[in-house]
Amino acid sequence: MIDEAIDTFFEERKAAWLKKNIKASFSDDEIKDKHMECETIFSLRVWLPNAAKRAGQISISTHPCTFSHPSARKNKNGYVSSVIAKSERCNDGFLRSGNVAVQADALGNAAALDVYKFLTIVTENGQTLLQHLEQDSNLAINLFRSTAMNEPSDYEVLKEGLLAMIAPSEEVVTSSKIKQVYFPITDESKHTQPYHQLSLLTASGIVFELRKRLDNMRFGDEVKQAREQRKANQVHQSHQEIIDLTTIGYGGTKPQNISVLNNQHGGKAHLLMSMPPKLKSRDLHFPTSDFFSQTVRYSQCIKQFQALHKLYLLPNEYHNNMHTRSERDELYQEVIDHVIEQMFTIRSVSIEQFNKLTSTLPAAQRIWLCHDKVTERLTSDNWLEAICNSIVSFLFYGYERTLGKKAIKFSDGEYLKMQEIVLKNKEILR
Repeated sequence: MIDEAIDTFFEERKAAWLKKNIKASFSDDEIKDKHMECETIFSLRVWLPNAAKRAGQISISTHPCTFSHPSARKNKNGYVSSVIAKSERCNDGFLRSGNVAVQADALGNAAALDVYKFLTIVTENGQTLLQHLEQDSNLAINLFRSTAMNEPSDYEVLKEGLLAMIAPSEEVVTSSKIKQVYFPITDESKHTQPYHQLSLLTASGIVFELRKRLDNMRFGDEVKQAREQRKANQVHQSHQEIIDLTTIGYGGTKPQNISVLNNQHGGKAHLLMSMPPKLKSRDLHFPTSDFFSQTVRYSQCIKQFQALHKLYLLPNEYHNNMHTRSERDELYQEVIDHVIEQMFTIRSVSIEQFNKLTSTLPAAQRIWLCHDKVTERLTSDNWLEAICNSIVSFLFYGYERTLGKKAIKFSDGEYLKMQEIVLKNKEILR
C-alpha cells in the first residue's frame, strides 16, 4: 500500500508533465498516448531506478558551503564534502544545531531536485522516506523491493543509489572560497606551529526557520487582524513587532544554485539587528565608595565658600551682628541644600546603577541613598548621625580646602554651629 503523501507526490508530477507535453492541437488518440507514456514514466518500476541513478547528483547537507560562495562546491580537488551535523539536543541555552528542529538542506544539480523531494516526503508516522530506507522499514521494503523491482537483490542496488544523497565522502575536501580560520594547536613534538583548519559554514535550516517564524509574527492572520483592529481603535489581541530587520539575498537571480531551501524561499532570508548597543551617556554616576568624595565636590560650592570668607574677614564688631550671623547661616544652608539636592538625584538613579556586588559604600550611605533601603531609612535613626557628621565635615573642610592658605582657621564653636544647622535638616535627609 502506497502512502498517501507518496501518491500525492506522483500525481503532482504527472499533472505537471501532462501540462507541459500535451498541446491544444493534439487529437484524442495523441492525448491518450501521452497519458499512457506519463503513467509509464512515473510508474515506480521506471521512475525509481532512474531516480537512484540521479540521487548522487544531490548532496544533503545541514551546512551548505554555497552560502559562503556560490562556486565553492567544486574545485580542482573535487566536490566539497557535504556536512550533515547530527548534534544532540541539550538544554544549554544556545541557539545551535540540534537544539532547533529544522529541515536538512541539499545542494547539487537542480535537475535531480525531484529525487530529493521524493526522499524527504514525510509519511504518516512522521518519518521521511530517507529514514525509512535507512532503517529498512516495512514501508521501504514494500515500496522499493516488492513494488518497484523484480529481483530482491535489486533492492540493495536501489537503496545504495538513493542513499548516495547522504553517503559520506571518502576524503574530506574543502574550498578556498569558504571562510576559513586556522586555529593554532599545541604539538610539542613538532618544531613548527601546527594549525587546525576550521571552515565556517551557514546553518541554512536555522536561517530559514528564523525567516519562517519572523514571517509568521509579521504577516500571520491573527497579527493582520490585530493591526486592523488597532487602526480602527478597537479592542485587539497583543502582538509583537519586529523592527530593524534586514533581508539578505543568496544566489541572485539563480537561488537554486545555492541550495534547495534557498530556492524554496526565493533566495531571501532575514537578519536580526546585530548592532552594538547604544551607550547612554550619564551625567550622574552612583557613587561606588563614598558620596562625599565622588558625587559632591568642594568646587561646586565655591561661591558659598568665598562668600563665607568675605564674612569672616569683616572686622570683629560685625561678627556678632544679627545680619551677619543670619547671612552666614544662609550660606551654610545653601551648601547643605546642594548636598540634599545631589542626594535626591543620586537616589533617582540608584535602581539602575547601584550594584550590590561591586559597591563599597559605607553602610550608613547605602541606607541613605539606595532604593531598596527606604523602609530601613524611615524606621531607624542609627545611620542618620553618621550622615550628619559627614555633611558637617564637608562644610568644615570644604571652606579650608577651597580657600587654601587664605582660609581662616575655625574654632570648635563654629564647628558646633555648623552641626546645629545640619541637624535642623534631619527629616529631609531621610
